[in-house]
Amino acid sequence: MPVLLDAQDRKILALLQEEATLSTAEIAERIGLSQSPCWRRIQRLKEEGVIRKQVTLLDRKKIGLNTQIFAQVKLNAHGRNHLTDFAKAMEAFPEVLECHVLMGAVDFMLRIVTEDVEAYERFFFERLSQVPGVQEINSIVALSEIKSTTTLPLPRG
Repeated sequence: MPVLLDAQDRKILALLQEEATLSTAEIAERIGLSQSPCWRRIQRLKEEGVIRKQVTLLDRKKIGLNTQIFAQVKLNAHGRNHLTDFAKAMEAFPEVLECHVLMGAVDFMLRIVTEDVEAYERFFFERLSQVPGVQEINSIVALSEIKSTTTLPLPRG
């Protein structure tokens, strides 16, 4: 069930999505709230799980992760254990940034980053294709990235 957010909550979340290192005092000043109520709101949003964690976002290309691949994976069996086992395997691979269960012709969609196509080829043959239950993998190499954001659209009250 979604958490009900008022206008002040949405302002706080919008600011934190853009700059997670803002102090409570800075947030309070920007939204016109005193520091203590602002701090309490942030704590409540954390306790309710709206704010899961605060992280530093890296530029993948500046650290040499130049290739982004989307892989569609089809399993040879579809029992709950097969899906769970595959998901656990994906959690262990640092190259896999996202893993989504799908409905349709394929079972999973992965977003993978590597240094280059050769590094992906090694990952593909040595690790991904060796996961038990994998029947088919369709890899799609992204040529360029038009939009990539972690900022979620906030529902209007």
